[in-house]
Amino acid sequence: MELKVHDYELPLLHPFTISRETITVQPSVIVELTDGEHSGYGEATTNSYYGATKERLRELLEGFAKTIENIHWDHPQELWEVAQAQMQDSFAVCALDLAAHDLWGKRQGKSVHELWGLSTQQNVVSNYTIGIDKIDVMVSKMEEFADWPVYKIKLGTDHDLEIVKQLRQHTDATFRVDANCAWTAQQTIELSKPLADLGVEFIEQPLPADQIEQMEDVFDLSALPVIADENCLVPEDVDACIGRFHGINIKLVKCGGLTPARRMIEKARAAELRVMVGCMTESTVGISAIGQLLPLLDYVDMDGAALLASDIASGCEVINGVCHYPSVPGNGVTMLS
Repeated sequence: MELKVHDYELPLLHPFTISRETITVQPSVIVELTDGEHSGYGEATTNSYYGATKERLRELLEGFAKTIENIHWDHPQELWEVAQAQMQDSFAVCALDLAAHDLWGKRQGKSVHELWGLSTQQNVVSNYTIGIDKIDVMVSKMEEFADWPVYKIKLGTDHDLEIVKQLRQHTDATFRVDANCAWTAQQTIELSKPLADLGVEFIEQPLPADQIEQMEDVFDLSALPVIADENCLVPEDVDACIGRFHGINIKLVKCGGLTPARRMIEKARAAELRVMVGCMTESTVGISAIGQLLPLLDYVDMDGAALLASDIASGCEVINGVCHYPSVPGNGVTMLS
C-alpha cells in the first residue's frame, strides 16, 4: 500500500464571505491510497479557523506514509483507529479515511453506501449557499442557480433581516440561515419569528461556540429550530447539544471522516436530534464522500463543488440540489488530472 499527497488551489466561482472571512481560492489536500491496482481518494480543505494549513496536513500525512506501508487493514475503520492515534488531527485523518473508504469500495466493486446496506431512493436534496455580499450581488448569485430547491444564506451583518426579505422577493424556495457564531442569544430569539415568517427552515450556529450555555434559552424561545455546527465537531460533542440544539451539522473534516461521522449520526438519532452533513467548499472528492451518507440524513449541504470555478475530479454530481451517483464504485471518485 502506498500513500501519496497532492495539493491544489481550488478557484471559487465568486468571492465567498461568511461572518469572519472572505476567500476567493480554497487550498485543498488530496490523499491517494493505492494498492497497485486501485486508487482511493480523500480530501481535506485547509481552514484558518481550525489551524489546518497545507503545510501541516502534508507533514502529518507524509509522516504516516511509512505506517501505511507496514500495516494490513481490511475495513476503513481499522485504518482510522491507527491514523487517529498517530496523527491526532481530524483534517488529516479525514483525508485518509475518505481515501480508505473509496479504495475499500473500489476493491469490492461496490459503492460505499451499498456496502453499508443503504438505499438512495429517498435522499434529501442539498441547499446552495449564498455568501455575504451586497444584497443585489446576493440576489444575482441566487438567480444564477435559480433551480435549486433550498438556499442557505450566510448572515452576520447589521442588516440580516433585510437580506432575507430582499432574497425572498425573488424565489419561493426554502431558506436556511447560518450566522457562523455572529449573533447573540437575544438577537437569535428576536430574529427567529420574522425569519420563520419569511420561509426560513432553521438557524445554524447563531452563537459563538463558547456561549453554549446561552443556547438553552435560544432552544426554549426560538421560533425556529437551531442546528449546531461549531459546537458539534466530534462524537463527544453530541451529548452537550441535547437541550441546546434541535440538530447537528456534521462536517467530515472536523470530525475526522466517514468513520466518526457515522458514529455521530448514531448518537444524534439516539438523542432524537436532527442530522445534517455540511461541506467546506470541497471539490468533488469530498462531496462524493458526503453522498455516501445521504440516506441517513435529514438535511444536507453538499454544494461545495458547485461553488468552484473548476473542479479536479468527477464523482457524485449535485444538479439543482439532487445528487447523481456515478457508475464508479467506492465513493465514485475519478481524478481529472
